[in-house]
Amino acid sequence: MEPIEILHHVTSKLTELGIPYMVGGSFASSLYGLARTTQDADLVVSLTQSQVPALVEAFTGQFYLDSTMIKDSLRHQTSFNIIHLESTFKIDFFPLQPGEFHQQSFSRRRLEPIDATLKVREYVQSAEDTVLYKLDWYRKGGGVSEVQWRDILGILKTQGAALDGDYLDRWARELGLAELLEGAKGEAGLR
Repeated sequence: MEPIEILHHVTSKLTELGIPYMVGGSFASSLYGLARTTQDADLVVSLTQSQVPALVEAFTGQFYLDSTMIKDSLRHQTSFNIIHLESTFKIDFFPLQPGEFHQQSFSRRRLEPIDATLKVREYVQSAEDTVLYKLDWYRKGGGVSEVQWRDILGILKTQGAALDGDYLDRWARELGLAELLEGAKGEAGLR
């Protein structure tokens, strides 16, 4: 199976289980900016402890996953992953965090076509929120990840004026990312 097929299989199961999700990371940045290959996919999920047994049952056999690890990650609000056994493709799950930004970002997710050949549509993080999350990852990584920076610039250059600049500026200020955003805008030619 191709990564996009594996991702769609996972999101279809989440939908069947009534677990809201949002695709982020490199899949989202590739949709809005420059395409690049990746060995994993990132999903933000609104998952409860009571849904864990059904989640484990839905993926057992095709994926490596650990129910104790999942329960611990929900308790501590940290990520967990499942790994497709045949391909070793990894899906990282990030529990939806509390707080206005995370909740608003999740509410802004969009049902987008992410593969024309397969006619696959997924709930994807908005372009603005993808920029903000990637700026935050870039900062947390010490500001040295060329891949994250390239993804950010790709979205800014590709989306340009279509981006909600007020939303971006507001949350960049509130998240302490304003200086990084301004630098990225300058490099992308958006000032």
